[in-house]
Amino acid sequence: QVQLVESGGGLVQAGGSLRLSCAASGRTFSRYAMGWFRQAPGKEREFVAVISWSDGYTNYADSVKGRFAISRDNGKNTVYLQMNSLKPEDTAVYYCAAGSRPWVIPNRPTDFGSWGQGTQVTVSS
Repeated sequence: QVQLVESGGGLVQAGGSLRLSCAASGRTFSRYAMGWFRQAPGKEREFVAVISWSDGYTNYADSVKGRFAISRDNGKNTVYLQMNSLKPEDTAVYYCAAGSRPWVIPNRPTDFGSWGQGTQVTVSS
């Protein structure tokens, strides 16, 4: 089991930027893909981005492509989500998640076995 702690959320005006961080502990971080999800009030949790264990592969939801960038630093056991050109519809609680199996790219939320507690991102218009 891996423990995940997110940070970096906050209140920002539309058009602004934030960088979320997720610190992992408890297992060999560099073997697992990592992802970010978000959940807005009254909505289902949705996929935002995923990165492979060696950051050679990334994938994004269409709604954030070109604005968000996921990256990782295996030396620091940390994954990041750089969010630019933020919109009010990006307002949500953002969750970091770790893949359940090493060397496998998760395809579904159920393929992620560990989740952080979430960090609130609020974008004002």
